[in-house]
Amino acid sequence: MTSSDPAAAGTRERIHTFTHDSLTFDVLDDGPLDGPPVVLLHGFPERASHWQEVSEILHRHALRTLAPDQRGYSPGARPRGRTAYRTSKLVGDVVGLIERYGAPVHLVGHDWGAAVAWATAAGRPDLVRTLTTVSVPHPVAFLASLTSSDQARRSWYFLAFQPPLVVETLAKRAPHVMEGWLGKGGLSETELARFRQEIVEYGALPGALGWYRALPFSLRTRTGRVQVPTTHVWSDRDPALARRGAELTEDFVDAPYELVVLHGVNHWIPTQAPEALARAILARVDSVAA
Repeated sequence: MTSSDPAAAGTRERIHTFTHDSLTFDVLDDGPLDGPPVVLLHGFPERASHWQEVSEILHRHALRTLAPDQRGYSPGARPRGRTAYRTSKLVGDVVGLIERYGAPVHLVGHDWGAAVAWATAAGRPDLVRTLTTVSVPHPVAFLASLTSSDQARRSWYFLAFQPPLVVETLAKRAPHVMEGWLGKGGLSETELARFRQEIVEYGALPGALGWYRALPFSLRTRTGRVQVPTTHVWSDRDPALARRGAELTEDFVDAPYELVVLHGVNHWIPTQAPEALARAILARVDSVAA
């Protein structure tokens, strides 16, 4: 990759914050300023810092990375109310960052960040050069998998997160409950400590849960077909996402597409398999470099 890539024609100034919808978002902007931009969208319960190991590999390949703390996570972007976290709002935030950069980007998302990345690429293909989604399949494929696999059983926590204040109270007064669940899902002791510090103590948990609580509003809008070159990365030890959704995703992409399956890896791909994920991202970016 070189700075002559047309996707590197955006601002040559660091973007540490941007504003959208009267909210202010924090951004980790690193790598060569003239490198092709890769926007990295974190999932739950993660923040921009969870992309550090992946980002360092991308920087060595001359790519610039912009990783925002998304809505509910950035201190200046924690609105109240469920409707403030519906998908259209989350997509609007990503569009705001890309427009702040000033040129189309390579878009990457993990977990909830993948869901937002799918919707962004489908709705604004003019802003997305390539798409790499991690763990979460195309939203329509996910819905289809609920009735054609054990996905509904895996998604039980969607309902558990709905009652206001329950999870927040448990996280503070009985942290072993939620941390025990996350630990069973594959988080290491170091990552659990990070969750405690960077999510709970940082005050990001209520907003993070808002993404789940806004689902009744988000489901009213169907994510369209994707028309940009796409790679979907799924890991075979993911307790939350069944293989069926990954298999169905190709049906919703009208562009070059690849499914990358990581064997022996759990849900937390950006922190537990950063090299493999970086290779998938680089391959997708390089597919349009010419």
